[in-house]
Amino acid sequence: AMLGCALLLPTVLGEDCPSQCSCWSLGEPWGTRVDCSSRGLRALPALPHRTRSLHLHNNSLASIPAGALDSLGHLQELQLWDNPWHCDCHILYLKLWLQDFSAPALARLRCASPAPLRMKPLGQLTGNDLGVCTRLLPTKCLQFFWRDLILIAGAVVTLLLVAWALKLSKKLVCQLRLGRRLRRSIPKT
Repeated sequence: AMLGCALLLPTVLGEDCPSQCSCWSLGEPWGTRVDCSSRGLRALPALPHRTRSLHLHNNSLASIPAGALDSLGHLQELQLWDNPWHCDCHILYLKLWLQDFSAPALARLRCASPAPLRMKPLGQLTGNDLGVCTRLLPTKCLQFFWRDLILIAGAVVTLLLVAWALKLSKKLVCQLRLGRRLRRSIPKT
C-alpha cells in the first residue's frame, strides 16, 4: 500500500509542473499550488490546468501572451508583482484579464517601460497610453468578421429571392384571376 502512494504522489504533483517551478497538490478537489516566484522567468511557462494558486512575482516577465491564463479555470490566487511589465499593446490582455479576476492584484502592478509610462499603475493605462493597437486584433476576430459578412450577404440574397418569388407569385395569381374572369365573360355557345 505504501508503494502505491509513493507512485501516485509524483503523478499528482507532476501534472505538467513546469521544470522551473515547484508544485504542490492541494488535494484532488482543490488543484495545485504552483510557485514560480524569483526564478528569473522571462516567459510564462506552460501551467497545469488545475492550478489554484500561482506565484509569478519577482521575475523578469514583461508581458503575458494573450489567452495564456484563460484555461486556468480553478485559479483562485495570482501573484504577479515585481516584474518589469512593458506597457504596450501586448499588456492589454493582462490588464483586461486582471480587471475581471482581481482588482487588488491589478492595482499592485506598475509599468517598467516604455520610459513615459514608467511606474504608472497598469490599471490606470488608457488607450492613449498604449497607442495604436490595431496589429493586436486577433485573426479569430477577422475570421468572424468575414464569416459574419458572408452570413449577412447570404441573408440579403435570400431576402431578395423571397421578395422576387412573392412578386412572381402575385403576378401569377393576378393572371389566373384574370384568366377566370375572361372565361366567365365569354358567352358559352
